[in-house]
Amino acid sequence: MFTTISPKDGYLLFENEDEYIAKIRDWGLISASAKSPKREFLYKRENTTYIVSIKGYEMNGTHETAVICFSNDALHCVHPAYLKEMQSPSFGRESVLDVLDQPSAAKLPESGARLQDTKPEKPKAKKQTKENDTTKALVLPSEKVSIEAVLKEFSTKYNHFNESEDEILILEQVKIVSEDSLDVGDAWCGYSKTLKKLELEVGDFITFDAKIVDKKLNKDIQYKINNPSKITKKS
Repeated sequence: MFTTISPKDGYLLFENEDEYIAKIRDWGLISASAKSPKREFLYKRENTTYIVSIKGYEMNGTHETAVICFSNDALHCVHPAYLKEMQSPSFGRESVLDVLDQPSAAKLPESGARLQDTKPEKPKAKKQTKENDTTKALVLPSEKVSIEAVLKEFSTKYNHFNESEDEILILEQVKIVSEDSLDVGDAWCGYSKTLKKLELEVGDFITFDAKIVDKKLNKDIQYKINNPSKITKKS
């Protein structure tokens, strides 16, 4: 059993059937040629598979987060790309057929409150732009460097090893500050206890020392910030 990440008040509902079909097609949950909607999807968590429906979605800038509903009406936010992965029979360790044959074995999740520091929106993978292509050519320093950035959003990243979602931060306007300054663009990092102590909010400008590595989150975000220290939040 796990606690859901509840959507914000006023999350977006589908205006009509056509919008619903277009949205789940855009998320890759049905094929491009599909004309009829699909109502039930698989959500896999902690060695259990649940049957869920999609009630709506949240928007954070250009990024979307699906709002799914369990059979006990508990709502949960999940990135559409992860929901798409969960539809694969090879996802996770447990056989989907085994779960469907024994539905009573699954314990439904508990509804949870949305915390300020655990927003579930994830950046949606879009087609790479010329700007992304330029970013891919960056030559990163191998040592720790001084970095400045702006907090773009709170998010989560699915951890296949422990089958849970790790809290992360999405940063924008990331810049290596040195004699040879370098504009990185967007990057991501783990939301550590040290960072949580700063009580960060979206839009905060922060500076820190860290190592930046080529470890993409998705097609839009290529780089990861490792072990930030000497973190300062500026108003």
